[in-house]
Amino acid sequence: MKVSKYYLAGLAAFFIWGFFSLVLKPLKIYPSLDILFYRVFSCAVLMLIVSLLFRRKVGRANRELFKSMPSPQKRKIMWLTFGGGVLLTANWFSFIFVMNHISIKAASFAYMVCPIMTTVLAYFILQEKLNKWQWAAVLLSVFSCLLLSFHNLSDTLYSLIVALSYALYLVSQRKNNELDKFLLLTFQIGFSALLLLPFYPHYSGPLPVGPFFYSSILVIAIIFTIIPLFLNLYALKGVNSSTIGILLYINPIVNFILAFAYFHEEVHGLQIAAYGLILLSIIIFNEQYIFRKNRFKG
Repeated sequence: MKVSKYYLAGLAAFFIWGFFSLVLKPLKIYPSLDILFYRVFSCAVLMLIVSLLFRRKVGRANRELFKSMPSPQKRKIMWLTFGGGVLLTANWFSFIFVMNHISIKAASFAYMVCPIMTTVLAYFILQEKLNKWQWAAVLLSVFSCLLLSFHNLSDTLYSLIVALSYALYLVSQRKNNELDKFLLLTFQIGFSALLLLPFYPHYSGPLPVGPFFYSSILVIAIIFTIIPLFLNLYALKGVNSSTIGILLYINPIVNFILAFAYFHEEVHGLQIAAYGLILLSIIIFNEQYIFRKNRFKG
């Protein structure tokens, strides 16, 4: 079976994000806003350095391309790019808060709901078509999420906020394909840093001391932010939002396994059954890639 490089990029991005709790959970003694501030600021600085030192030709080429575009197209790119920065900021803060102050399972549930939201939004906003197998997978996912929400009803609202912010980001960026993806991501994270900068003096805690915090932030910035976000945006060049949305389920499945196997959170039979159904829905949704060799070419 030949699998698209875009499909593999999306798969890799969500697999990496599944292990985010390993580096994020040890930082729970720090305020969620501090983690967000330093994550965004460090990402913005790192990406700016890479763009200025190693990608000047790409930057110049994209600047000329942008100048040659008609005004409506320029406005569309600007709205999608900077709007994406706002959505990323909202998603990062809400996810960090839920992960460290609610539970890992609640954070996982957010990314159980997100694929459904992404698929439905892509269907209505982008007119992406789904076949009968894919609709069956979506309905199975809805049923699985309902099972989980009955057991964690108080956490559902938090999860929905996390899910909606990222679902809107995925759908919006599907239409943002004219310029280089790394450059767009640099603008989005830079804009996110500018949004947060005025709040830093008033809402940040005491300056963290010691190498543990800063080394963890560096790992978060590179391994769990820049790399998977770039892979995610790259995947959207060749795979539709609905497929990327369903691949998102890789994230909470890995998260759920870590929750009980590594962090020893309490797990119930209903949760295991729901996550099992989610895994089945991934297989059903992607049956054209898994079982039909001649349907997908990279």
